[in-house]
Amino acid sequence: MTTWLKFLAEQGAQLSAPVSENAASEVLSFGADTSVETARDNFVAPLTHLGLISAAGEDAAHFLHNQLTNDVEHLSIDEARLAGYCSPKGRLLASMLIWKTTDGVMLQLPREIQPGVQKRLQMFVLRAKAKLTDVTPNQVMLGLSGPAAATALMPWFPTLPVAIYGKVETAAGTLIRHPNAFEVPRYQWITTEVQAIEAWPMLTKILQPSGAAAWHLGEIDGGVPHITTVTQEKFVPQMINFELIGGVNFKKGCYPGQEIVARSQYLGKLKRRMMRASVTAQSAAPGTEIFSINDPDQPCGMVVNAERTNAQEIDCLVEIKLAAAESEVRLGSANGPALSFQTLPYPLTDPV
Repeated sequence: MTTWLKFLAEQGAQLSAPVSENAASEVLSFGADTSVETARDNFVAPLTHLGLISAAGEDAAHFLHNQLTNDVEHLSIDEARLAGYCSPKGRLLASMLIWKTTDGVMLQLPREIQPGVQKRLQMFVLRAKAKLTDVTPNQVMLGLSGPAAATALMPWFPTLPVAIYGKVETAAGTLIRHPNAFEVPRYQWITTEVQAIEAWPMLTKILQPSGAAAWHLGEIDGGVPHITTVTQEKFVPQMINFELIGGVNFKKGCYPGQEIVARSQYLGKLKRRMMRASVTAQSAAPGTEIFSINDPDQPCGMVVNAERTNAQEIDCLVEIKLAAAESEVRLGSANGPALSFQTLPYPLTDPV
């Protein structure tokens, strides 16, 4: 157990057991918190489920530019961007958040898929002057949400990033603005264990300490998907709206799967998209198939991400045939619990 996890346990954190060899323990809750409602604002949550890869060297940005779906070479120092890593068939192996540092480029993605993605990227470095390093053990990531987050962050970040995915750096680390969720601002703070442990008592005087579920739920409300082990190679980026949220640049040139991704964009109306839904169910996990009652024998899509909102309901992002979304859709089978579709914070537009 890391120093950070030991510290959190001392603060009353209830930790999950890792679900796989590569996954990390997640914070489930703090203290005697038995609330059936997942926090939506004014919280701070340790994001131990995320991993970080540092790409350093004079060719690092160029190398990644030729591997990922977004423009890395022209990424400015004061912003972060979403990006995908695709198979040659144009299917997403990973979704990630990237940003530049003085030393190179950082790639943030779920810890459970990080080792495999890092190993695959490393295979293609060849003669490029770029080195990929897992720096997760040296970093702590905190998710902060709500109107009180700005006040809580002020001692370390007097100026906050205003634009979505805007970034500021101080001696205390990196702060990135994330898309609003539940109509409140969200930030991610990437820092050292020492800084996080020092800051925690001050942060939790203003913000409620919460489990990672609060951050997951905010990502779902914001319509931001995350590829996990069970959904690797399931989706072309447009199937989970990745180009609508800034994760794909169609002018940057080649990368693995680029021709297929471009063809999906320019050859007519898309037939599959990602939608937000809620369901009253015992569980809903990524990779779970969904079914239209009009075609009960064939799945019409699958769950991309899901998180419980309270004891009865779960919010989820689902990839689905648009035609099926006009019918009643159920989780797990045509006899499963019904999905109730919700609005996304952005329109589902067709390619132009």
